Amino acid sequence: MKVELLSYSPDADRICEAAGRSCYSESSSAEILREAPGSSDGVLGKIVGMGHLSVIEHASFTFSVEGVSRSLTHQLVRHRIASFSQQSQRYVALENPTFVVPETVSSDPDSLEIYESTMRTIWEAYRALSEKVPQEDARYVLPNGCTTNITVTMNARELVHFFSLRCCNRAQWEIRELADRMLALCKRVSPTIFSEAGPPCVRGPCPEGRLTCGRPRRDLK
Repeated sequence: MKVELLSYSPDADRICEAAGRSCYSESSSAEILREAPGSSDGVLGKIVGMGHLSVIEHASFTFSVEGVSRSLTHQLVRHRIASFSQQSQRYVALENPTFVVPETVSSDPDSLEIYESTMRTIWEAYRALSEKVPQEDARYVLPNGCTTNITVTMNARELVHFFSLRCCNRAQWEIRELADRMLALCKRVSPTIFSEAGPPCVRGPCPEGRLTCGRPRRDLK
């Protein structure tokens, strides 16, 4: 898996703070920024802490994600307040068998042999079908585990929601790894917006009740 932050709103913390302060001021956000260029007095953290998240919708972030499975992207695109551009299996021939191997499989020799043997059979069938039928039909035999690339754009509010769900220990392992990497990148460029981002256990008690994993994610602090 490779995750890169391609672009993001510059000075996102300051812009969103100015937007938030303008809600309680006679001054516009532009005037607020001119009055205190390059500074932040912590108002944004208070606003976000109170749950007023609309102000962070003014910041957006675009990621390049490589080498993840189709299983992951099927989960990812359920986050609908986002934009996605995914590698096409209609127009890109997957001639070489590239696929994600779960750790539970790779750590067991017998399971790994079954897994890799199945993948070899699938790609043999895919190549054979590609010579007889359109590529868009041959792709029907490809597995959820085959790798893909996707570009993702979300505003900060949706990212906070995404991290709340997908950084949780109960999230599926691959999308949890993606969420962790995306969060680390976001914290570098917008530390205030994402200071408390992550699963609910980062901010307080776990809401999962009897389904809780019992292991708060202190590593995301």
